[in-house]
Amino acid sequence: MKKPVALVLASGGARGMAHIGVIEELERQNFKIASIAGCSFGAVVGGIYAAGHLSEFKEWLLKLDKMQVFKLMDLTLSKQGFIKGNKVFNEIKPFITDVKIEDLPIPFTSVAVDHRNSKEVIFDKGSLFDAIRASVSIPSILEPYRINGVDLVDGGVLNPIPVNLVKRTKNDILIAVNINALIPYIKPVKVNFEASGKEQNLVLAKQEFNVLWDKLFTKEKDLKEQYNAFKLLNQSYDLMQNRITDLYIEKHPPDIYVIISKYICSSFDFYKAAKIIQHGKDAFAVALAEYDKRIIEKYKKQK
Repeated sequence: MKKPVALVLASGGARGMAHIGVIEELERQNFKIASIAGCSFGAVVGGIYAAGHLSEFKEWLLKLDKMQVFKLMDLTLSKQGFIKGNKVFNEIKPFITDVKIEDLPIPFTSVAVDHRNSKEVIFDKGSLFDAIRASVSIPSILEPYRINGVDLVDGGVLNPIPVNLVKRTKNDILIAVNINALIPYIKPVKVNFEASGKEQNLVLAKQEFNVLWDKLFTKEKDLKEQYNAFKLLNQSYDLMQNRITDLYIEKHPPDIYVIISKYICSSFDFYKAAKIIQHGKDAFAVALAEYDKRIIEKYKKQK
């Protein structure tokens, strides 16, 4: 029989693509996902999986390159955020399908924040699209999502890893996936190649675009280097989420805790889907091995 799992998927921007790898490994290892709670991009992946469209969503992500990701950013001069979010959600809406959460085959919960009243807003019924869209509105970056006159922002502000919100069933295993951990990430060695002939101009254009991207979005390797306003805001938000995550995990310890380094990529590196999804699979394998070891040791002590 498949072991039931209560799955919790944390916030963390593009690192949330690692959740796809975790889910794929859960299925491969013969686990049954009995319920899901997600925050921010964890809500995106969890909601799309619950709706039955994760494989199509994954294929779409795998086709994105850096320029396509940039084009999905509908920049605005709004004081509430510099990205509207309409372009990207128009692209992924077919994967979400605007069904009611209570009609999904898997119980699903997401969390957003009513920042004016300083409280969580929990979605476990109603529009799946609204539940996901509200949960990803990173303050000052993505414009808040208004529902019934209330502006909602990213759930990570108060609850980046909603272990306290996932629906539990008898004898299930609680699995939480933290994609914002302050642990080292060792990048694989990149293979360089030389372009020639007509490819030269294209290579140079890509190099110039990569430099621009890194200036805007990539985490600084040297902490002494000066941050721009966006990097400082992004880094501060990640640190805040990490501290809140530690407190929630301490209060609601999961059976299996999957830890993904926040340094695997920046919050907007959605063009790195293949690498990040694979990293999710690898991280789950490590966490599962640790869990199996604890179970064996517990069994030996009982004997």
